Amino acid sequence: MPSLKDLKNRIGSVKNTRKITKAMQMVAAAKLRRAQEAAEAARPYAERINAVLGGLAGSVGQSDNAPRLLTGTGQDRVHLLVVMTAERGLAGAFNSSIARLARLRAQELLGQGKVVKILTVGKKGREILKRDLGSHFIGHVDLSEVKRIGYANAHEIAQDVLRRFDAGEFDVATIFFNRFQSVISQIPTAKQIIPAQFEGEGTGSSSLYDYEPGEEAILADLLPRAVATQVFTALLENAASEQGARMSAMDNATRNAGEMIDRLTIVYNRSRQAAITKELIEIISGAEAL
Repeated sequence: MPSLKDLKNRIGSVKNTRKITKAMQMVAAAKLRRAQEAAEAARPYAERINAVLGGLAGSVGQSDNAPRLLTGTGQDRVHLLVVMTAERGLAGAFNSSIARLARLRAQELLGQGKVVKILTVGKKGREILKRDLGSHFIGHVDLSEVKRIGYANAHEIAQDVLRRFDAGEFDVATIFFNRFQSVISQIPTAKQIIPAQFEGEGTGSSSLYDYEPGEEAILADLLPRAVATQVFTALLENAASEQGARMSAMDNATRNAGEMIDRLTIVYNRSRQAAITKELIEIISGAEAL
């Protein structure tokens, strides 16, 4: 059994840990409010541009003048997986859930004989996937110095992806991120961004409008922006999901630390009482012997 000093030191150590986890929980709660507002504010624009481009894409179809970002390369051999995670841990299953979804997708594609290339955004996802899929890494985006995600960050990532597509490095691109639903619920999501896919595609809604210039020219101009918008939306969803997951994880850690302190305090008190009782017995026994 540990000594009273060891128990006291351990209780002090757990109390210090609880202070840290409580502070991290409060910081995550403050950041979550801003991140959630940003993610929710971006959704209407992303949904609207998705609907408009979906209508245009349905009208253009697979015509010869349709942009390559819409029609693709005509092949499905090389896949680029853009895995977006956080730069830091201590966020529960936030990073591992995204990495798990990306790993399953990569293994599925490799099993089909496809070529897989991985572009990581965020250090944690790269660390998780490095062991199994490190040979498939082609690039990394470091956002550790970014205090608040902005459109410029998404634009840089999108331009990198678009340059690789124009250079013929891949046929299909998919982004992986967590969609924020609530503090305790973040949904791992995979979304194909090249060739572009839109929920409104094929609805024929664009027939209600006359476009100048033509639909193909408008798509050629807007599709790169749509890719950047989808990346930006994913980054915002990730930011809110990360803070929600960290808040929940630190709350659990704080409560677990409190329970551990209670258990250790009981053990300490019992050990202390046993030591006092033993000393009293020794004193009484010595007195009786005299």
